[in-house]
Amino acid sequence: GNEKAKVTVVEFSDFQCPFCRSFWNGAYQDIKREYVDTGKIKFVFRDYPLPFHSAAQKSAEAAECAEEQGKFWEMHDKIFSEQAKQGTGTVAYGVSELKKWSLQIGLDATKFNQCLDSGEYKSEVEKDLADGSSYGVSGTPTIFVNGYPIVGSQPFPVFKALIDKQLK
Repeated sequence: GNEKAKVTVVEFSDFQCPFCRSFWNGAYQDIKREYVDTGKIKFVFRDYPLPFHSAAQKSAEAAECAEEQGKFWEMHDKIFSEQAKQGTGTVAYGVSELKKWSLQIGLDATKFNQCLDSGEYKSEVEKDLADGSSYGVSGTPTIFVNGYPIVGSQPFPVFKALIDKQLK
């Protein structure tokens, strides 16, 4: 989005969370189309891997590794879309799937695999988690619109009303 936008939306999310996937598949698509792609808002993704989702931490690290090659959002979308193909609820997957998906979005496999295997971004992801907790996040997704929290996978009109109010 627009770095200098009047409105910043910050999402704290868990890549293995079915509610986060529901937000990605629903309201996020409308937010992106109506506000991010038009430069009206800045959208920030922060990691909040829940401990009971076994692939959440490594998925967050994988997205950070993809960012090294300029493909954070492609990996973000790939992780959610691959789970969506397998149905609803929490989908089981692991590092081997993350590595396969990285190839499918055109990442340099050697660089990506080295990054993911090294745990280079483990502390970065843990920092996001700690920051989220300090802001009162206790579940995912939690989205802040200029600091105002919206908890859970809410429908687009909920976000639109708050974003539009903040844009005025």
